Amino acid sequence: MALERAYLQPLNVDGTPKGGRIDVLFNPAEYSIQKNNQFAETPLLGLPTPIRQFTSGGAETLTLDLFFDTYEKGEDVRLYTDKVAGLLNIDPDLHAPPTVKFIWGKLEFKGVLEQITKKFTLFLADGVPVRATLSVTFKEYKTIQEQLESRPLQSADRTKSRVVQEGDSLWLIAALEYDDPTLWRPIADANIIDNPRLLTPGMALVIPPLER
Repeated sequence: MALERAYLQPLNVDGTPKGGRIDVLFNPAEYSIQKNNQFAETPLLGLPTPIRQFTSGGAETLTLDLFFDTYEKGEDVRLYTDKVAGLLNIDPDLHAPPTVKFIWGKLEFKGVLEQITKKFTLFLADGVPVRATLSVTFKEYKTIQEQLESRPLQSADRTKSRVVQEGDSLWLIAALEYDDPTLWRPIADANIIDNPRLLTPGMALVIPPLER
């Protein structure tokens, strides 16, 4: 079986390739993917511990080391490492660092380069580096449309309760519960809320199921 070489592909806003791909000289020995959820804590009078309420999912993080060695060629290894580090730079067309895909076989991780550490460990007599390890971290990136399309399109099927957090609105709560911010009216009616702009942090809301 032919060896599949890992590479990085910068992307345009619409997800199409932007420029040529960036090949790694050696496939990574390992990589790690981390994901977390975010919860808000609301203390309630009389309870020994605060109520933990799910607020949002966290973006996945891909972390790996990329090894580069150009000693036999006698080339400056920065000819290769600078291409990877350049993914941190602001693209003049995008006005932001480019989104990039890390592709290795069946693994396709779409994100932005969040952090890079360059370590040079071998040099020619004139000080030119010829061996380096890049420790890179990519943060998952998905557009709003991609996130909405990946969520299951179903409404709440039973009555639930939700504690209002600082900065919450009925529109936001409807978006989180029903996947549609315009469906705030059932929540307002169920809780006898005349002014949907006035929500008090700490108040408990009834989240009714949507009629089908």
